[in-house]
Amino acid sequence: MAGSDKDHVQVKTGDGTTTATVLARAIYSEGVKNIAAGCNPMDLRRGSQAAVDRVVSFLSAHAKTITTTAEIAQVATISANGDAYVGGLIVQAMEKVGKEGVITVKEGKTIEDKIEITEGMRFDRGYISPYFITNTKSQRVEFEKPFILLSEKKISALQDILPALEATAQARRPLTSSLWKTSTARLLLPASSTSSVVCAVKAPGFGDNRKSILGDLAILTGGTVFTDELDVKLERASAEMLGSTGSITVTKDDMIILNGEGAKDQIAAWCEQIRALIADPTTGNFDRSKLQERLAKLSGGVVVIKVGGASKVEVGKKKDRYNDALNATRAAVEEGILPGGGVALLKVSLQLATASALAARRGGKQGQVLMLLLLPMPMPLPLLPRAEADVMKPVDESVLLGEDALVTEEVHKQHSHAQQGYQHPILGAPHWSAGRKENVHAH
Repeated sequence: MAGSDKDHVQVKTGDGTTTATVLARAIYSEGVKNIAAGCNPMDLRRGSQAAVDRVVSFLSAHAKTITTTAEIAQVATISANGDAYVGGLIVQAMEKVGKEGVITVKEGKTIEDKIEITEGMRFDRGYISPYFITNTKSQRVEFEKPFILLSEKKISALQDILPALEATAQARRPLTSSLWKTSTARLLLPASSTSSVVCAVKAPGFGDNRKSILGDLAILTGGTVFTDELDVKLERASAEMLGSTGSITVTKDDMIILNGEGAKDQIAAWCEQIRALIADPTTGNFDRSKLQERLAKLSGGVVVIKVGGASKVEVGKKKDRYNDALNATRAAVEEGILPGGGVALLKVSLQLATASALAARRGGKQGQVLMLLLLPMPMPLPLLPRAEADVMKPVDESVLLGEDALVTEEVHKQHSHAQQGYQHPILGAPHWSAGRKENVHAH
């Protein structure tokens, strides 16, 4: 349970795994003790969930928005374990493509880290099953030089994609399938029965827009879209009809394609056709917005942070640091920041520990008390006795003071760099409550 919470927070924010683990362990341990003492598990669950909802609401209302380059660099540096160079490079990458732009981290071939802008596209569609994951640590599918099968047809039998799988196996290259509708089992079975490495992704878009996006992918990768109108059937697909790209990364939410191997002149001509449709006065506003989105994906680049190092171990560690810092920075830009060092959770526990808050729902008071008393757990122990002296008092300014381990001096955690993303302390909260519900019934 704790491992699941930790992984969830790590993937989403790049930080906060210690907070997630400490809280999950404390909540589970104290929950079991309360049940053993006679507390009703469902009352405990309802009360703790009510407290979680209040915590999320409080933190959301008090998160500070960050907008300046200096603030973004500060968050990135903290998330990279104080590495200012990593933080600065992430800021440079965000300045090149914008805060919502596509940034990916790859292993470089030199000693130094550098930024490159390369051709690529991102789509809001992820893998259809976690069984396709190749990198369990980052929960991603990562392929180098894969083939891409583009199909608008429904995959109903193994024979439909077997020729494509055999072609990729002979070439010793992985296969990514952008499919309209398929069964996970039907792809996992051929992947295990041949030497192919496969990932299935639901085709992005809907209706006519899906057809257009698949066409964009075909142009970008040099592949063919298998549709009902095409004379060649899917089960007769050859390697020449598959798209190809330099690399592809797939998460549960999106897919990033880099360095598609489609002809440059065809891509340029395709973009000109889209521009002509955008300029056409008969094109409706909705269609125009979709065309502009497609054009931006085709013509816009992707920033790649190439991580260098003297050894594979060093590159791997630095790559993880970049990914964590990038995720944490994006979360902070999107949702804001809060005081770090456990202060945010301590503050919310003190503010919410009032008679009116705890008696909000009959039968769930014990669960609310439990959650609010355990929220300060991530704070360093020397500060807890002072904070627990009277939990009914409003938070005191001295609680916001703490020692910065980087400079070994006392600092104010809202005014110093000792801050964390808003998503960091609360993202796992709903999972802690639900996880305890699942486990307490076994005791």
